[in-house]
Amino acid sequence: RGPMLHRALEQFLSDVFWGDLDVLLLDLPPGTGDIAISVAQLLPGSELVVVTTPQLAAAEVAERAGSIATQTRQSVVGVVENMAWLEQPDGSRLELFGSGGGARVAEGLSRSTGTAVPVLGQVPLDIRLREAGDGGTPVVLTDPDSPAAVALRQVATTLTSRSRGLAGKSLGL
Repeated sequence: RGPMLHRALEQFLSDVFWGDLDVLLLDLPPGTGDIAISVAQLLPGSELVVVTTPQLAAAEVAERAGSIATQTRQSVVGVVENMAWLEQPDGSRLELFGSGGGARVAEGLSRSTGTAVPVLGQVPLDIRLREAGDGGTPVVLTDPDSPAAVALRQVATTLTSRSRGLAGKSLGL
């Protein structure tokens, strides 16, 4: 399975005409599996955004996945906590999956990498996010003032304000 996935990823990265990219986001499966290792091999120097949820078990898996960055010469840009809470009609927050997973992962990765790893944002559970995704239109367009859209825009703004982009650079494949 690993070699087939590696070849498929390599073909995808090398056969597609990407044009001038500022960023290429790859949504990888959680954990430290074959795809994460292949990405590290095929795109040396790539950077990671680690996504977790608040629960301790998920945070531990996310931290392990992020800590591989030190072994693969990648850096961790930051952590996003998904499903952070469910906003109630009265404005209170119901933390269905606990709290603090993103902060725990960021702190652990800061220690293991020796660099400051920030929490880029906390994305709440939001039915409008799911509906927009199901409809194929980003929630930042369909409902830009929703809590999830605001959080996602915050993450995007932080990522786009970084100085390093891919424009004019080869993927090296």
